[in-house]
Amino acid sequence: MKGFLPRTLHPGLQILLLLAFMVAGACVGYAVIFAWVLAGFGLSLPTMQKVIQNPTAYPQGWNLLMMMQGVLLFTALTGGALGLASALGIGWADYFSPRRLGAGWWLLAVAALIIVTLPFMSTLIAWNAGAHFPAAFHEFEVWARASEDKAAFLTKFLTKFNSGTRFLIGVVVIALVPAISEELVFRGVIQKNLVRWFSPHVGVWLGAAIFSAIHFQFFGFVPRFVLGLVLGYLYLWSGNILVSMVAHFTQNAFQLLMLFLAQRGQFGWGFDPDSNEALPWTLVIPSALLTAGLLYFLHQRFTAPAPPTTMLTLSSEGVAVRQNEALT
Repeated sequence: MKGFLPRTLHPGLQILLLLAFMVAGACVGYAVIFAWVLAGFGLSLPTMQKVIQNPTAYPQGWNLLMMMQGVLLFTALTGGALGLASALGIGWADYFSPRRLGAGWWLLAVAALIIVTLPFMSTLIAWNAGAHFPAAFHEFEVWARASEDKAAFLTKFLTKFNSGTRFLIGVVVIALVPAISEELVFRGVIQKNLVRWFSPHVGVWLGAAIFSAIHFQFFGFVPRFVLGLVLGYLYLWSGNILVSMVAHFTQNAFQLLMLFLAQRGQFGWGFDPDSNEALPWTLVIPSALLTAGLLYFLHQRFTAPAPPTTMLTLSSEGVAVRQNEALT
């Protein structure tokens, strides 16, 4: 694969170029959206703007916002990350997954890890949601809470699944597309280059901070930052982007499933998916211990040297056995 940029390009320049490719991808995305709105929804552009501003007042509001979110995430983030790798002349698999997947159970293990962390994460969510800024930042706090309340209203509207079809669309747009797009950008490009630029731990922690900050949810920064750390170390240890993608997808999809079941009245014990309250300590403490244990186990497994492979070669002296170290 031949690109027009040198493969030795400085990590900082790669991150800056990623932003340029993302802007280009967003432009493509808006072109697709405008064409889709005109041909598929039968709306004019002025009407589309009205629907976006007040989606609850229009029957096309939910479908339009879901379509826009899915298209923009895919073209801007996925397109930007893949475009950068192509411009460097590096195959996508080589750039984002320099190490082959060690075993299929890796994916199952990281999915289980994410589910195990949820009770522990509820304590961080509750603490961060109730945090207050110093008095000098009171006006900023008021603005930030108003912004998050508005975003929460929109999220609640988009996650109102009154049918199985809507739920499946939600899983694709809210769980699958972000898992692919955000992991390619934040772990596959940003973290990778920060690790090259500084060090493995600095790269993971800075990448997690950027990942959390870019969502502009100040009262959810800490739990998302911790999630970014988990995803970042899973990628660092495994060297395969599929591992962090599956973990990210599990985080989003499991919460959507719980929400969908709650909306259908299938949680008889009063589960409230919109609550920011922490789960009972009888769940939080085992969750924290199991999370630590699973992270240690995965670190040991992911970073263990691959066993040598045995190859048989045929020569004039017969069959010979030769050991070759597996590539990681």
